[in-house]
Formats: sequence, structure tokens, C-alpha cells
Amino acid sequence: MLTIALRAFLKTVRQPFQLFPLIFFPAILLAINASGLTAATELRGFPTHSYLTFAIAVAYVQGALFALVNAGTNLAEDIESGFFTRLALTPLSRAALLGGLLIGIAAVGVLQSLVYLLIGAVAGAHLHGGLPGAFLLLGLGAFASAGFGAGGIAAALLLRSGEAVQGLFPLFFVLLILSSANLPRNLLHGWFHTVATYNPFSYLIEGFRAVYLSGFPAGPLLGAVAVIAGTWLLFGSAAVALLWRSLRPG
Repeated sequence: MLTIALRAFLKTVRQPFQLFPLIFFPAILLAINASGLTAATELRGFPTHSYLTFAIAVAYVQGALFALVNAGTNLAEDIESGFFTRLALTPLSRAALLGGLLIGIAAVGVLQSLVYLLIGAVAGAHLHGGLPGAFLLLGLGAFASAGFGAGGIAAALLLRSGEAVQGLFPLFFVLLILSSANLPRNLLHGWFHTVATYNPFSYLIEGFRAVYLSGFPAGPLLGAVAVIAGTWLLFGSAAVALLWRSLRPG
């Protein structure tokens, strides 16, 4: 299992075309939003005077979405190259294979979350949760990446094409935009407020954001944990079912 985990981790960090969007694309988008939407902090009811502190939570969620794409793309490449088929002929159990992949994805999630923490600290984002909050963000980032990574594994096993898996990213990115990513929900109106309220990404973002804005409020954190648990249940179940079918003898 640990060998599979190490391979999954290294396969991502050794490929610049995967590492760049995983770490630097969210950072670039954060810089653009933080400079262009600073005036939003003057709105009545905005929770902080620093838009960077408000917006940096989105980077963690974007990183988790890229974990889905990268995990699915890497597994699809293994399927296309025949490595996955050869792996199926070894005594490695399905649980060990899936567990190893998820551990590797979680390790990448810790790495990218650490980078976002450092970027936030250098750029001036205030982490109200302090050092315990930093460790909480690393944990949430790891579990969120692994949860969405399970979705990438399921997509690769179903579609068996890296290009098809990458095509899922725009769908999830639209859901990210239609959330409370750029403004708090109390400042959204009309249909956008309704969509953001029913959008799970809002609660995931607000959980990460709460650690920066106020420390450890139970409501937002429980909401984020519930969304992460939902990704594990939905995507994990799909990955287990598809993996069982793919490795079934004959």
C-alpha cells in the first residue's frame, strides 16, 4: 500500500504540468481576485477588512478539485499503458490499491495546503486560528483532496481516458463560481443566493474560511466536514464499485 501511495504522490509532484495548476493556478487566481475585489470589503456586513483573508479559502478548494483531475488522469494513463492490468495480476488487494492511491492523493493535499498557508502568511492573510488552525487546514486539505481524488479514480475507471477525466473540471469549476467564493452568502441576492445556499461548495469554502476569520466556529466547520464526508461516501463508493468490477477475474 505504501509503495502505491508513494508512487501516486511522486507521479504528481514530478510532473510540472500537474504541479503548476495544483499549486500555482489557485495562487494566481487568488492574487487577481484579492487585487480586483478589495472594494468589496467596504460593503456593510462584509466579515473582514482584508479581502485576501476572506478569499484564500477558495485556493484550498480549488486544490482539491485539481486533485480530482490529477488522480483521474494518472490512473487513466496507467489503464491505457497496461500498468493497471498488470497490477491486477499481483496479490495486491483492492483495498490496499485504493487505500494507497488515496494516501498518495492526501499527501499531495497536505503539500498544496502547506503552500497556500505560506502564501497567505507572506501576503498578509490573518489566520485567526493560529498554529492549531494551520494544522486543521492541513488536515481538511488532505481529506478534501482525497475525497475528490476518489471521484477522479472513479471517473478514470469508468471513462478510461485522461482527456475525458480532464473534461470534468469545467463542470466543477462552474459550481465553485456559483458559490460563496467571492462574496459571503448574506451579501448575495436573488437566484445567486439560492444557488449558493444549495451549493455544497459554499459550505466547504466557508469551513476553510472560518479558520482564517474567526478560528473554530462549530457551524461552518461541521458544514465543511459534512461536505468532505459526502465526497468520501459518494465518490468512495463509486470508486470501490468500479474498482471491484475492473479487477474482477475474467
